[in-house]
Amino acid sequence: MAPDTDSPTSEPRPEGGDLALRWSGQISLTRRILAVNIIALLLLAGGFFYLDSYRSRIVDSRVAQAAREARLIGEALAMVAPDQRDDLLLRLARDTSARLRVFNATGRTIVDSRALGSRNAVLLDPDKQAWDQVVARWLDAGIDIIVGAARAPLYRERSDGRQWPDVRRARTGLSSASVWRAPDRTPVITAAAPLPSGGVVMTTINARDITQTVRIERFRLSLVLLLVTIVSVALSLFLARTIVRPLRRLARAAVRVRLGRAREVVVPRLPSRRDEIGSLARALSDMSLALRARIDATEAFAADVTHEMKNPLASLRSAVEGLDAVRDPDLRARLLSIVRDDVHRLDRLITDISEASRLDAQLSRAKFEAIDIAAMIRALVDQRLAREVERGVRLRFDHAGAPLVTLGEGARLERVFDNLIDNALSFSPDGALIAIAVAREGDDLVVRVEDEGPGVPEEAREAIFRRFQSIRPESEAFGQHSGLGLAIARTIVEAHQGSIAVESREDRLGGARFVVRLPLVAE
Repeated sequence: MAPDTDSPTSEPRPEGGDLALRWSGQISLTRRILAVNIIALLLLAGGFFYLDSYRSRIVDSRVAQAAREARLIGEALAMVAPDQRDDLLLRLARDTSARLRVFNATGRTIVDSRALGSRNAVLLDPDKQAWDQVVARWLDAGIDIIVGAARAPLYRERSDGRQWPDVRRARTGLSSASVWRAPDRTPVITAAAPLPSGGVVMTTINARDITQTVRIERFRLSLVLLLVTIVSVALSLFLARTIVRPLRRLARAAVRVRLGRAREVVVPRLPSRRDEIGSLARALSDMSLALRARIDATEAFAADVTHEMKNPLASLRSAVEGLDAVRDPDLRARLLSIVRDDVHRLDRLITDISEASRLDAQLSRAKFEAIDIAAMIRALVDQRLAREVERGVRLRFDHAGAPLVTLGEGARLERVFDNLIDNALSFSPDGALIAIAVAREGDDLVVRVEDEGPGVPEEAREAIFRRFQSIRPESEAFGQHSGLGLAIARTIVEAHQGSIAVESREDRLGGARFVVRLPLVAE
């Protein structure tokens, strides 16, 4: 059978255990909830890094396209007559939305599409743009710094074609393309290709559409991020409200209980909650009620102890004070006998009180073992029969069957059945029969102890299990019992998840029947 983690036999775990949170345990729960959600938002904000990669791929694609177009334009210009070159150059400029220039071998400009009337690749003055474009440029700059994007050189016009890096490379017979940065932070792509005549054709494109596309995607991502941030913060505050606030209420109530105000503290039970916090609240409430009951029981026990000890102390004081005034040897002997009886009574009372007061703590630390109750009771009966039972009282033990095993502490359970047998003996008349039977009923083992005494009145059947409550036979001398035996027996049985009660005998004969029920060990 798997051990019950809540049973008294379970081993205590080290402090913290698997709930230790190291450094995060120093941070409030609200801040931790917010931190977890903010980390998720930061992961979403990583989309801005993806936008930089997306922009780089677009720019690279446009650079390769510009290099191909420059090469094709160069081949087209080489195939037409010189008098048709200007018309072709103008048409190509309009089709490609690029500024086209042709340089000779010395770097002088021969043809410029702008001079022919094409206004392509006109750079915008940032100082004349609207405020929204200014904000957009600031955002571009900030995000480029955050993501560590490479910054292209600023685009400037050059009067000599040889000052263009692409032209210089094209003069070696290779096509070339470069990326520049316009004053408004939009990319400018230049490309150059060699001509058979020894000159170079150069294209210039202000790719503002790339910046516009990236800004639109960034705006959409920002809206998503803003919406997710609002929802995340709202959910974090909701979690903090539904988790942290109840925990704080429970913590304040627990502090008040710790400060000794258990009677006036009402721990909220949160009955509408069916989650772990609701379970915790109800557990703390039950614990505070149990603590309050324990405090009341302790106070009542202290009052009962005081009351029970006053009688023998008063008797002892009276006898001791009378010894000085009494000279009669017989009377002095009787007084000394009273002193001895009162001392023995006090000693027995103090012993029982000590055991009753320590019983709960000892049982909470006890390690339970499998115990055959039938064998235990048989051994108790055999020991008493071996010593000869007083007044001719007979003992009979009834059990026929397999062992009946429960989890418990042997010495404590033995004390229970020893007390019940003692109780039956004290109430049984001479030559009476005490029947002890052990049987199985469902998942429980049941022990019945029957005597032939006067029985227990129905209205007193619960009271006899209280401390210092005792209904003794008339023939018994006063003070022989402390009134704690049955109370101790009930405490031990209930600590073993069982029950004890007194009933009338089923055969309707005189006497009482004590019934003890204990859970059987699952086979």
